[in-house]
Amino acid sequence: MNAVLSFIIVLGVLIFVHELGHFLLAKAFGVRVLKFSLGFGNKLIARQWGETEYLISAFPLGGYVKMYGEHQEEEVLPAERHRSFSHKTVWQRFGIVFGGPLFNLLFAVVLFFGMFAFAGIPEPIDSSRVGEVTVGSVADQAGMKAGDVIRSINSAPVTSWEHVSERIKNSGGASVTLIVDRQGRELTFTAKPTLQKAKNLLGEEVGERYMLGIVRSDEVRYRAATIGESGEAALLQTWNLGYLTVMGIVKMIQRVIPASELGGPIRIAELAGQQMEAGWMNLLYFMGLLSVNLGILNLLPVPVLDGGHLVFLSLEAVRRRPLSDRTMAISQQIGIAILGTLMVFVFYNDILRLVKRWLIS
Repeated sequence: MNAVLSFIIVLGVLIFVHELGHFLLAKAFGVRVLKFSLGFGNKLIARQWGETEYLISAFPLGGYVKMYGEHQEEEVLPAERHRSFSHKTVWQRFGIVFGGPLFNLLFAVVLFFGMFAFAGIPEPIDSSRVGEVTVGSVADQAGMKAGDVIRSINSAPVTSWEHVSERIKNSGGASVTLIVDRQGRELTFTAKPTLQKAKNLLGEEVGERYMLGIVRSDEVRYRAATIGESGEAALLQTWNLGYLTVMGIVKMIQRVIPASELGGPIRIAELAGQQMEAGWMNLLYFMGLLSVNLGILNLLPVPVLDGGHLVFLSLEAVRRRPLSDRTMAISQQIGIAILGTLMVFVFYNDILRLVKRWLIS
């Protein structure tokens, strides 16, 4: 139930923010907005306010803003041309299309700013606490568990994860003896590190080193921050997440990151549920991360996506005339085919993960 509720909250907010960007920019440039919908397909709830009909539609994975004169072939009354999207200048239409991804990125900045201003800026706690033990690893076989605090390795005291990492890496593959604190009990484990390929955050191999199969705890402390520090940290956080999103796409194209890592709605719902269980701060951070992802992915030059429309408008600005209706129609069909194939693939990945988890359990 948590997964469903958190999924509705997260996706609903992000879709609303995205479409609000298109809506407000259209209004700013004097375009009449006919419909503002959260979701696609049959309308479930509808309300007319002014010249715009606001909808909640049946299929929740997206939304749309329908504008007057949105397509060149639409009939537009001469007296209403100044309210028509297709009769606006190229740069105005570019701004309206760009508004959706822009608002997603700005929303992430605002969200992170609020978190940092009220709760403080998170800083990792450098401790020797184990956050995760890889299933089947030598540490797992020795009996170590997540939450264990490593006190010493081969009788040498350790107080930080850097100490733990260095001493295991420099073991040369010889067995190490670890004394750990497990909820007040002192336990001793002996394990032989194995030489494994080390990877960075983007999944790239960065050499080999000796490992036990343990990962540091992701505990953080929150440091009180001024308004200025919170704003700077929010901008930096959004930039870093945007960079990682772009590099993740590049590495997936280069096959450094396997396509099996792609997740769809089911995976998002699972993660959202986990973050809600971990606390509202985790859920808000996850929402900010997804907002950055959504903003960047929508800028990809794929027809149907905002990025595809921006490419068409850029070509129109260079050619000083719009692309032909036939070219646009074919491009849209290609874009729909690409997105349809991607949706099928991510659903397949989601279902495969669920089946694997069910078989293991």
